[in-house]
Amino acid sequence: MFKIGIDLGGTKIEGIILDNNKKELFRHRILTEQEHGYKHILESIKSLYNRLVGEIKGAEHTIGMGTPGSLSKDTDLLRNSNTVCLNGQPLKTDLEKILRRSVEMQNDANCFALAEAITGAGKSRKMVFGVIMGTGCGGGIVYEGKILRGLQDIAGEWGHMSINPNGPDCYCGSMGCVETYISGGGLQKLYYNEFNEKASFVEIVEKYSLREDRVINFMSRFFENYGRSMANLINILDPDIVILGGGLSNFMDLYTLGTKSVERYIFSDSFKTPIVKNLLGDSAGVIGAALMGI
Repeated sequence: MFKIGIDLGGTKIEGIILDNNKKELFRHRILTEQEHGYKHILESIKSLYNRLVGEIKGAEHTIGMGTPGSLSKDTDLLRNSNTVCLNGQPLKTDLEKILRRSVEMQNDANCFALAEAITGAGKSRKMVFGVIMGTGCGGGIVYEGKILRGLQDIAGEWGHMSINPNGPDCYCGSMGCVETYISGGGLQKLYYNEFNEKASFVEIVEKYSLREDRVINFMSRFFENYGRSMANLINILDPDIVILGGGLSNFMDLYTLGTKSVERYIFSDSFKTPIVKNLLGDSAGVIGAALMGI
């Protein structure tokens, strides 16, 4: 049976077809165009899905979908999505109506974690924690090849642990969330507030590599916050491996200076947890969506 996966992102919607051996057969991307609203996104997903089904000539298949945010168990409405036009919408219900079939839907971080656990850097590991450090911070837990969702479908949401109750405001309504300190978006805001200059994460890293004193001091606080945040997570879960994804996962100092910072806060006499870069790159989310399909 074929496996179809769809990854709904803020800028693009990607679809993939896998065969029974989890081998990629076809992939296609379209623009999200969220500025055109919720109904436009629904129609775009339908069009993409029909394109994928056409590639396998309507053969039997499963379908899974990853999306920013998660479905509320109480209302079945999407919440906490940075594609804001999706919030408060019955995305799963509406999709199942227009596609005329059941769709398994999960947070995009869960899809990332599942793909890396099954076919990526966490293959053969019992408990995998997948971390996305991009515009925001998300996470997913996979245990023995299955996503752990939790009672309220919020398992793995480490980006919204507060590490400073007097810290920056977070869109979630809390203050000092991990996301406000170590995500790309959070770092950009902190940098602007401190230096009154706009800079992307890539530009901040470039300045850091040039050994500008003020940026070295700024990034030393980043590593401190990263170390505390990651150690909190490991102290609770004690996973077999932590896999980093998202744009910040390409910052190689996370695996050296960052890991040393984590080690300082681990509640153990030894630190053995591997913290590694993903193997699947941007493909992880859509592959994970396909692997969890129904």
